[in-house]
Formats: sequence, structure tokens, C-alpha cells
Amino acid sequence: MASPSAPLSGPALAQALLRPRSVALVGVSDDLFKPAARPLQFLRRSGFAGAVYPINPKRGTVQGERAWPELAALPEVPEHAFVMTATEHVVGTLRECARLGVKVVTVLAGGFSEAGPEGQAREEALRQLSRETGVRVLGPSSLGVVHPSTGLILTANAAFAEPDLPRGKVFVASHSGSMIGALLSRGKARGVGFAGLVSVGGEADLSLGEICLATLDDPEIDSYVLFLESLRHGTQLQQFAREAARRGKPVIAYKLGRSEAAAEMAVTHTGALAGEDDVADAFFRGLGIARVDNLEALLEAPALARRIPLDLLHGNRTARVGVVTTTGGGAAMVVDQLGVRDVMVQPPSEETLARLARDGLPCTPGRVLDVTLAGANYETMKKVLAILLQAPEFDLVLAVVGSSARFQPQLAVKPILESADSRPGAKPLAAMLVPDAPQALVELTAAGVPCFRSPEPCADAIAAVLQRRQPGAAAASQPPRSGAGSFVSEAQAYELLQRLEVAHAPAVTMPLAEAPRELPFDFPVVAKVCSAQIPHKTEVGGVVLGIADARQLEQSFATLRRNLAERAPGVACDEVLVQPMRSGLMEALIGYRIDAEAGPVVMLAAGGIWAEVAQDRALRLAPVSLEVAREMVSEVRAFRSLAGLRGRPRGDLEALAQAVASLSQLAVRPQLGVAEAEVNPLMVLPEGQGVLAVDALVLQS
Repeated sequence: MASPSAPLSGPALAQALLRPRSVALVGVSDDLFKPAARPLQFLRRSGFAGAVYPINPKRGTVQGERAWPELAALPEVPEHAFVMTATEHVVGTLRECARLGVKVVTVLAGGFSEAGPEGQAREEALRQLSRETGVRVLGPSSLGVVHPSTGLILTANAAFAEPDLPRGKVFVASHSGSMIGALLSRGKARGVGFAGLVSVGGEADLSLGEICLATLDDPEIDSYVLFLESLRHGTQLQQFAREAARRGKPVIAYKLGRSEAAAEMAVTHTGALAGEDDVADAFFRGLGIARVDNLEALLEAPALARRIPLDLLHGNRTARVGVVTTTGGGAAMVVDQLGVRDVMVQPPSEETLARLARDGLPCTPGRVLDVTLAGANYETMKKVLAILLQAPEFDLVLAVVGSSARFQPQLAVKPILESADSRPGAKPLAAMLVPDAPQALVELTAAGVPCFRSPEPCADAIAAVLQRRQPGAAAASQPPRSGAGSFVSEAQAYELLQRLEVAHAPAVTMPLAEAPRELPFDFPVVAKVCSAQIPHKTEVGGVVLGIADARQLEQSFATLRRNLAERAPGVACDEVLVQPMRSGLMEALIGYRIDAEAGPVVMLAAGGIWAEVAQDRALRLAPVSLEVAREMVSEVRAFRSLAGLRGRPRGDLEALAQAVASLSQLAVRPQLGVAEAEVNPLMVLPEGQGVLAVDALVLQS
């Protein structure tokens, strides 16, 4: 076996994966109707210049070419091997590839982790071989890789029988093998070309994030499209996204899996509220990735993202889109869809309307600038676009074109082509064509103008791209959770809050078996059992509220002892925590936890008993800055009433944001060993008086 070496990574990995000088097709078929026959056909049709070695131990020729019986018989060690053998032969073939020194092996077969214990053992064998030998493995269940500019069509996906594959600067990485073919065909119809497409498969070794990271310095790639089934290998995906943002290469993602699986594993409200899809949203948002919900938008968004920098919007300002149209109905559909996604369609200012009037442009004013009365003609549209693109009230100008786009593109489409400016800092111009106008779409795409053919993907792409922000600070390396962890007592939880500078109500602990001593604060108070073994105190009758005097306090101790004996016999509890009763304008919940895939996340929600009922929350990757925490506060609808709405008292929302940012710092303090932490409720006091935690739950890893 070849000597173990450092795992291939970076540009060297990208070269062997996407630009190999030689390829072996292990298990290639002579039957042209079988998937295992396709790679040889595709490589020959595309004119791949590297060496191609068909390997089939049962035949001397395959598809009219010489076939070798085994890898060891080849005149050279291939750089990349595509293994298309049956599942039971894959591990042995990989072992042979490692012995010979093959750099990258793509595995087509399934039947691994998804196939029960036996399959999981096979996948672990692949992983172990890769670790021990340095051979990189793509898959299993990978349909292959495609690099159009070099003719590397190393895939069993039937869609790549398409002639004249479109070349461009979009790189596609997909968990689903079928999707690389779907995106290719859809892209070709739109004039969207690709720099590469990779079917990642089961990620036994190479992950989607690592592959994309390895290609970041490729000048042929200017944007990324990801089709995700999960956030597996989230650390590598995070690293890629941060580096892509630093290089100004936008990332667009479409993710499946809107499930509640994560909630079933939760031990706090935070876990229950922050389901898998909420965490995915926070993951993408925190990394500057534009997440779209529409497959068509996945291909349409990169052109728009290339024109809009991540830092276009500073602070918590809403993006403003100006819309000009030759069709009122078409524009109304777009405005409606943008509104659903909280994107503001900005009316022209008085100054802009005055400029239009001075130039004799008969536009119907309103939220949308309608040039229908002037007729769809080149001169009118060209002048209107020039004025709108200079207007300071717009972040983006969207031109919605009606029926002329199909047969008379010179009237409204041509001025869009001529008005678009791709220089850095220029205001972006996009177009939506209401009729089916494929030729106009191709011309707009070729010119680099973001363009759309239906309102839903148009609004989806615009909202996703405009809502991107620069990635926040990275969390510290977190130790993997090895089990459920253990809770600390409420008193110990308050000690943690003090270290994080999150204010909490005064509290004292007293022995449960003794009579209560004199309190350092006034009545009324609350008495609570205080034990790491009882995280959810109300479930065992462990809370007595509204204690008015010393006599009632002594009675409360007796009540707590009796309730524990009846509802939690044998559970260790020696202390009672006593606090003054506190109230505020509203209750909030702040939670922190380490997600298995996304890493540390922080959540803000309406607190108290309404936390799980209202489902009104904001979620981000932790840690968050104060600016991001303010953004989270603004997203929770319940807190809008604390902004002085209709004369109501103003709450200290700034202190609430500071508490969110402070708790999120657990992400950069792994030495504290906190897997989950939750303050619920956190009392929001009147403006200038801060916030106050009156209960806290901490789970140590």
C-alpha cells in the first residue's frame, strides 16, 4: 500500500477532482443503456484531453475501446478513478486505489450508511481507508463530477448527454446527484453556464464545504450554487462560506428538510422552538449565504448576488426596491410577492418625480412607476431608467416588462441592456419579463443583467440576496457533545449569568430542612427548590409564589418538602432559592445551544408560558454583535409593543439586545462547558432600567 500522506486539499484537491490528467473508469459497461456506460460516452463526446482508461475484467474491449482487466495493469497511476462496481466490491477497489496511489476516487454505488448496520460498516471502512492512506473519496452515492471547460464529463447522470454544455462561472455542489443534471438543463435553457458541477453524495470523506473551499481561488468561478439535504459537516461549510464572503464570491443555497426532528431532542424551550429549519436559516444568515425557497430562483439569484455586495445595507435598514413597468398587472404581482417577503417597494421621491416631469416623461406616479401611458418605447424607457438609477432612494431598480419583451425586445428590453452598469458601486438593475420571452432572457443573461421570468422566483431571489449580511464572528472550537450532559442548579446558573454580565434578580439559598432565616430583601418573595437534579421545578410542585411574610415563607418550605416527597421521591434536593417577586413590561426568553451540525446558536423569543405557543422568535449563529442582537429584537413581533406603540410605556429594548449579545458569548468561551443555557423569563423593564433574569437553566456538556 502507498505510504500514508497528508490528505489532499486546496488547489491540489481541486486539480485532481476537476482537472485530472488521467481518469480510470472502474466497472465501465459495454451496454450503452446502463448508467455505467455513460461516463466513457460523455468523455469521448466532450473531447476530454486527458487519458481515459476503461477497466472491465470480463471484457477485452468496451464500447470499441481497449479495456484493462485491473488498475494495476494500467501504464500509469490514474489521478482520478470513477468506481462503478457493485457495492460489495467498492471497499476492495478503494484499497487497491490507495495501494497504487490514486489521488481521488469517486464512488457511484449506494448501500452504505442508509442501508443499516452492514452498510454503515462499509462506509466506516471507506472513511478509515481515506484517513489511513490519504486517498480522497467522493461519495458514496455520487453521480460524479463535471468540469465543462476541460471536457471532464465524469458522471453517470443521463442529463449530460446534452450536447454543447454551457460554460460559465457558476459552481454547483449538490447532495443530490440528479440535481446537477436538472440544474444543467435548466441553466442551458436560460443561457446560464457552469464552471463545474459536483454530486457530493454521502460525504464519507470529502464534504460539500471542503470541495467548494478547495475551488475558491479558481478565477473561472465567481459564484456558488448549493443544493443541500442537510448541514452535515457544518464546520467545513462555515469555513467555505466565510472565505467566499471574504473573496466577494456569492453563495446561493436551496435546502431540503423542513422537519421538526431537532425539536424532539430538545431539553429546553430553545431546542423545542429552534427546529432544524430555523437553525438552517440562522446558519445561512450568519454566513452571508442567500437561501432561496424556489428552484428557479436558485439559478437566477447568482447574477443578482454578483451585483449586490454583502455590506450594501448597514444596520437594521430595510432594503428599498424601485419598480418601473410597462404592465401594471405584472408589476402588481411582483410587488405583492416582495411584500410577502418583507422587501419594501419604495415609491419615487418628489425630487425624482420632478426630474421625470422636467424631461417630459409621462409616468403614472405611485409605489410603482408605470410608463404604460407613454407606450413601451425605447426612448422613454431609456430616459426613465437613467433617472431611477441615479435616484438615492433606491438600492435596486427592477424593470417589469410586458408583452413587448417577446417579439419587440428593442422597445423595453434593449434599454435595459444598455442601461445596466456592472462596474463596482453602480446601482444594480434587474428585469422581470412577464411573457414567455426566452430569447430576451438569454440576451439579458449573457449581458450579466439579473433577469426573471415569473414573480415568485423574482421576489424570492431579491429578498434572499438583499437580506445577506457579512458573516459574523466565528465561534470558538466546541467539543462534541458526548451525551445528554448534566444540569446545574439555578443558583449556579445565576453565577454563570454574572460572569456573562446578564443581570438577574437578587437571590439567596437556604437549607430546605431548616427554618428560613431573615431575608436581605423585602417581601413578597418566591421560593423554589434548588437542585441540579430538578431542572423543571414546576413539574414537581417546586415553586411557591406570592409569599407575603415570614410566616408564609416558613409554610412554603413545608409545602416544598411535602411536594418533593410526593412527586419526586428519592431526588436529591437540599436547598431552597428565595427571590423577591419581580415584574416587568414583558417577559422574554433568551436561549443558547450547540447544534450538532450548525454549531452554537442563540435565540430570542417571547418568554413565559407563551414561548412555545406563539412561536415568535429570532435565531442566529452565536456569537452575535450588539448590532445583530438589535436586529433580532426588531424581528420578534411581541416586542414591537415595547417601542412606545400607541402611547404604551417603552421597554428597555437596548438592554434586551445587550443581554442577547452577552449570552451569545458562550460560543467563544468553550472552557465554561455549556451545551445549552436559557433565561426564561427575562423581565424587560421600562426604558433605562434594564432587564432582569428571574429563572435560568444551564446544561453542561
